[in-house]
Amino acid sequence: MISKNNNYFDFIVGTFVLFCAAIFFFTSFNSSSIKTSLGYELIAKFDNANGISSGSDVKISGVKVGTVITQSIDENKFRAILKFSIDNKIKLPVDSSAKIVSDGLLGSKYLEINPGSQEDYLKEGDEISFTQSSVNFEELLAKFMFSSKTKED
Repeated sequence: MISKNNNYFDFIVGTFVLFCAAIFFFTSFNSSSIKTSLGYELIAKFDNANGISSGSDVKISGVKVGTVITQSIDENKFRAILKFSIDNKIKLPVDSSAKIVSDGLLGSKYLEINPGSQEDYLKEGDEISFTQSSVNFEELLAKFMFSSKTKED
């Protein structure tokens, strides 16, 4: 037979577990880089966007200021099109540049923005004109290996 005290104990333990789960989810959401406001969206086109995907970081001076939203291909010029969001507090001059860089030798890649100096600012949907594509380390290594071998011969 189940006693009345046992029911109260089960209720208190269940409430405590639900309370702990709510705190866990709240803390996890706040500590992640997920924001409810994405900021304003910009576009950049690259010859090679190797290593970048949706969710990749967008950084200025090593500080995360946005996220890559989507990637697609320009069907006419076969260039990679990256759509990304920038925090609303960051105003980028129209002569800003974007490049794909690696976070260390074997690290993940991210989109680095170098702010320009003009007084006009990019607006929602504008395109960053000055871009530098991803560097393919495998190709560089192969060129280094084969060029050093031909010098020895």
